Amino acid sequence: MAESKTTHARLQQLPCAGTELLINGVPLRRLAERVGRTPFYAYDRAALSARVAELREHLPTQVKLHYAIKANPMPAVVAHLRPLVDGFDVASHGEMLVALDSGMPAHEISFAGPAKQEGEIRAAIAAGVRLNCESKTEFERILRQAADLDVESRIALRVNPDFELRGAGMKMAGSPKQFGIDAARVPALLRDMRARGLAVAGLHIFCGSQNLKADAIIEANQRSLERACQLRNETGVEFGYVNIGGGYGIPYFAGETALDLAAVGAALAHSLARYADALGGSEIVVELGRYIAGEAGYYVACVVDIKESQGQTFVMVDGGLHHHLSNSGNFGQVLRKNYPVIIGTQLGQPISAAVNIVGPLCTPLDIVADKLAAPPVGIGD
Repeated sequence: MAESKTTHARLQQLPCAGTELLINGVPLRRLAERVGRTPFYAYDRAALSARVAELREHLPTQVKLHYAIKANPMPAVVAHLRPLVDGFDVASHGEMLVALDSGMPAHEISFAGPAKQEGEIRAAIAAGVRLNCESKTEFERILRQAADLDVESRIALRVNPDFELRGAGMKMAGSPKQFGIDAARVPALLRDMRARGLAVAGLHIFCGSQNLKADAIIEANQRSLERACQLRNETGVEFGYVNIGGGYGIPYFAGETALDLAAVGAALAHSLARYADALGGSEIVVELGRYIAGEAGYYVACVVDIKESQGQTFVMVDGGLHHHLSNSGNFGQVLRKNYPVIIGTQLGQPISAAVNIVGPLCTPLDIVADKLAAPPVGIGD
């Protein structure tokens, strides 16, 4: 295959028939014929199901598992996950409609995002979807729209806690952020809701994403539960659920080690037992997107030309950065690294040389893989 077995762990688990990658049990060339063209994205249902089964095995049984649709809102992916998870989390009106169309009950869908439009708030209230409120202004908008519709709103508060997820690829808490309500301001809003006779659907405490360090996630989970207990004690408000987010990362690059899910699950079980009374029966939600869908997907492109230039081999394919910006290195990488890249019709073949795989755009930034150790590759692979 295109990388040695010591580079990307993900590449050691690929299903194949002979030298050809299988996606949903279908050989790659046959799948391309069925699609009718390249490039295309394809998602393996078996891989999605296996990842959810792995989570169910290691997370405490009382934890509810939600899929964050923003990770991949493809309707077929969402529909496949519908019976496998306990709820969906959305971040736009379009995602909400996809979630509802899948058959997921509205009361198991939550809507987050720091700049919800009035129309999105109104649509969510009309649908019966929970709204994760991210500011005092948004709180008043929700109440105004609910009164206008004469429908009871379902409000959860998104908390910007005073701690972060250490080592996260994206830190989303613990400092000035556009996400959520600062932890110090939450008690006053909870008391305001209680004074108005408003029920609090729950809390959403999200610290960061793309973390491969089990100890960091364990710490964030524990501190999130502590914060929820503290808010309940300070205000006397009961929370139907506490969404402690996720942050579980997947290895993208050579040398990265997969998250120790068993350790995360065991520590979470211990914490839930410790805080059971203080949580007052709140349902605990773990919300994951990338961790569920990220390693189930493929971006497939076809080789259209090969040429030598000053001692280097360039393999031109019909897809690139216009479909997969992060893979090209143009999404924040300081030093570009190759994502897991394979020659999907030459799996298991001996490595022959390093090649540069590039896309069709008229820019040197359109890189699919740089100096990739690959088996012999030909036009049409």
